[in-house]
Amino acid sequence: MIEVKERENGANVEASRTFIFTDGEDQELRRRAGANVVNTNCSAVHTRQALCCKMSVEYDKFIEWFCHMDDDNYVIVPSLLKLLSSYHHTQDVYLGRPSLDHPIEAAERVKSDGSVSVRFWFATGGAGFCISRGLALKMSPWASLGNFISTAEKIRLPDDCTIGYIIEALLEVTLSYGGFENRRNVISIGGAFSLVEDPSRFKTVHCLLYPETDWCPSKGHH
Repeated sequence: MIEVKERENGANVEASRTFIFTDGEDQELRRRAGANVVNTNCSAVHTRQALCCKMSVEYDKFIEWFCHMDDDNYVIVPSLLKLLSSYHHTQDVYLGRPSLDHPIEAAERVKSDGSVSVRFWFATGGAGFCISRGLALKMSPWASLGNFISTAEKIRLPDDCTIGYIIEALLEVTLSYGGFENRRNVISIGGAFSLVEDPSRFKTVHCLLYPETDWCPSKGHH
């Protein structure tokens, strides 16, 4: 795949390798992002089955790194690329942050009439995670071509837990980065935008990082 780097709002982004996965067709989004918008044709509801359907489509699209971010994550792309550059995509790398202070336990259905208990760590999808190509290829028997959904049904857990199950329980590769901290990861960010104007604080963070963006308030307003 050809890498196309473009300058956007002061940040280098690899536009050709950033994909937006959606549950329905959005003409305006399609106009702006073109072929990098992928309609999963999955249900828009927030059920285990729908989430795993979407993750399955994401998995089949990856190139060197498979990085999953929710639409309520603000990603500082240069920092992410710097982190990924310290690893090689052919290695077994599973980067992320657990949301629990202990491994999750699941009942793994081995037969229709029985199950065994399995414990493993997983990187929460809410914080974003990345998987190297080398590791993702090893996941293929349980994740590609729709197999991800049947794997998720085997343990009856959501998409991010299923990723951890495949990597840690089946492939015996440990979570490579991040750790649980028993505290709220919340900071107060001031700026020109009020909470009504910017409830997510995404605009505020963006303008602190890239104040030259045309829709950011002038420095005199800060």
